[in-house]
Amino acid sequence: MFVPGMYREPDAQWIVELTRRFPLALLMTNGDDAEGPYGTHLPIISDPPLPAEGITDLTGITLLGHMNRGNPQWKALRPAMPGVLSFAGPHAYVSPTLYRFTPAAPTWNFTAAQVRGSIDKIESVGETLAVVRATVRVLEADFGHGWDMSESIDYFRRILPAVGAFRFTVTGAEAMFKLSQEQSGETRGHVCRHFAQQESGAQRAVAEYMSRVTETS
Repeated sequence: MFVPGMYREPDAQWIVELTRRFPLALLMTNGDDAEGPYGTHLPIISDPPLPAEGITDLTGITLLGHMNRGNPQWKALRPAMPGVLSFAGPHAYVSPTLYRFTPAAPTWNFTAAQVRGSIDKIESVGETLAVVRATVRVLEADFGHGWDMSESIDYFRRILPAVGAFRFTVTGAEAMFKLSQEQSGETRGHVCRHFAQQESGAQRAVAEYMSRVTETS
């Protein structure tokens, strides 16, 4: 992932937060000789959950995910296979009309993280069920409404034969927070205020990150 210095994350905690707030990742791995690269979108959680503060390096951290065993990507996974998880955060188009000067060019403000690591399949039924339950617990706490999974455990067990769980051991991570840092403070402020006033939640989220980047610079 190419990240110009001005767009680099202020610290590793920003990557942790982005992956927690936007856990749907694209898992990318190489295929067999006859196949091209594979990519599957799936939710990713950390095991155990990462603290809200104090992370300086993600190396060695374990992430968990699962996919359909019928997926060709699952069938192509090998022990300790290298892979990349790509997480996309808030993003929005920036029109030159917001700059109040010419000449200018349009751009796209965005936040994204890529986590590199090695993947190992989880073959145990018990461990696979544990991954499913942990995923539900984390995502329900962060995005749900307190759903109690206890009455659905038997249903989970019935669908487990189709579930392929895996561990992802992190070997490196980087992020890009491209938020108009190349512009003057006045122009960044105008773009940020414009996004903050929009109905789109994505634009307001971009404005939030723009404000935070300004505070840390």
